[in-house]
Amino acid sequence: MPSAPLVPAGFDAPTSLVTDDFRLEPLGPQHNVSDHAAWTSSVEHIRATPGYPDGSWPPLAGMSLEENLSDLTRHAADFTAGTGFTFTVLDPDGGDVIGCVYLYPPERPGYDVSVQSWVRADRAQLDGVLADAVAAWLRTDWPWEHPDRYGR
Repeated sequence: MPSAPLVPAGFDAPTSLVTDDFRLEPLGPQHNVSDHAAWTSSVEHIRATPGYPDGSWPPLAGMSLEENLSDLTRHAADFTAGTGFTFTVLDPDGGDVIGCVYLYPPERPGYDVSVQSWVRADRAQLDGVLADAVAAWLRTDWPWEHPDRYGR
């Protein structure tokens, strides 16, 4: 679990990104049921998405709603502490969870943030669109200069 802030002191992390295809907001416990449905319907698709190189997430055996809630609560606490920033990706029309974006400490040298994202298998056409929109957002609204986008 990250402990040092990922952003400079005094930096106010953005809390939304809105496009014609989706909107991002901080992931939290209120998204539990829709988030769980989104990733459990798309395990193989997510595992094939750039940025998930070790193949350990999402778990093939899944997890209970209670376990997912614990995970979402941890992500929300990281956001509040500034040690990591996880956003749910919502359908702009209905508000259903269609993916997730993670901004966490880098895992590899030479980078200042690790950027991972996924979308549900039934929204696969948005994989690149989301990754590109997040990359542009990082350049304009976030303090990092060397994001690790895992080859995206």
